[in-house]
Amino acid sequence: MSTSIRALPFLIHSLLAILPALLTAAELPFPVAEVQLQTLPDEQVLDGVIEAVNRSTVSAQTAGRVEKIMVDVNDFVSQGAPIVRIRNIEQRAGLEQAQASLREAQARFIEADAEYKRIRGVYEKRLVSKAQMDSTTATLNAAKARLEAAEAGVAQAKESLGYTIVNAPYSGIVLERHVELGESVQPGKPLMTGFSLDELRVVVNVPQRLIGPVRRYQQARVLPLDGGPSIAAEKLTLFPYADPQSNVFKVRVYLPEKTENLYPGMFVKTAFRVGEDQRLTVPRTALAQRGEVSAVYVVKHDQASLRQVRPGRIEGDQVEILAGLDAGETVALDPIQAGAYLKEQPKNGGPHDE
Repeated sequence: MSTSIRALPFLIHSLLAILPALLTAAELPFPVAEVQLQTLPDEQVLDGVIEAVNRSTVSAQTAGRVEKIMVDVNDFVSQGAPIVRIRNIEQRAGLEQAQASLREAQARFIEADAEYKRIRGVYEKRLVSKAQMDSTTATLNAAKARLEAAEAGVAQAKESLGYTIVNAPYSGIVLERHVELGESVQPGKPLMTGFSLDELRVVVNVPQRLIGPVRRYQQARVLPLDGGPSIAAEKLTLFPYADPQSNVFKVRVYLPEKTENLYPGMFVKTAFRVGEDQRLTVPRTALAQRGEVSAVYVVKHDQASLRQVRPGRIEGDQVEILAGLDAGETVALDPIQAGAYLKEQPKNGGPHDE
């Protein structure tokens, strides 16, 4: 007898063993899935406070009197929008003077260049001395230097005039206004303080016992208190030293750009990955919510029963089950259809669990 013939009774026995399950799955009017044991990150949840990455104070860069204030505290300002205007009479006069000096330098340079070309032509014919040629060349170089200095003076005057209009360095909200209308300011005088909502981060104090795994995995997610979906961190910055009094390490958790519904000063929970563990999971679609009670429809043979479970965190399309299920059990993926099927079970003469 060959090996394949000797294995035939075992194959037939195996087929007969799984045949009822196949027939049951084919008879059920809803899809099912098996409860699986998966490796999920082990996390430690700590308290954190949101702060703005960009928070700064805009100061005056030129002297003058505040002529107009365009924004005030709590106003939203777009990047590049004007926020303060300083009277520019002196700066405009300086620009006009620099432009006049530039015109004079340009005329002197044109004159010196023409004289240089004339003398060079005569010098090539040996009709003037080398000393006269050198003097003409020096005059041209001096005129060119004065022209460059005049051009730099105009650029500086334009820059000084531009300082009379103070623009927002980034889009954000005004926190403080440090000047009043008509007030005289000098370079370095604070004008406005604000922060940007485009880039946020969470500051968390991590205990000494956790800093090792936090540093090793470099993974975290923010859990908003309103129950919204978690937000994966873009990156982590860990301070290389602990506070000598509390022995905690400060960690900055950077959020994705333009994260909505979070604002500086808010209190949030932050989950740091500190390891990994085996957890039971089921597809999210299998979870049925009945008020405050979470449950799934467990399928055994051709019967479905509603069973209360305790869900944990959600990872993608899978939800962790902390209690109520065992690995290998089968659950319905459509609770509505499973509920309707459960109501029909007594009519069909089949038992069901309450």
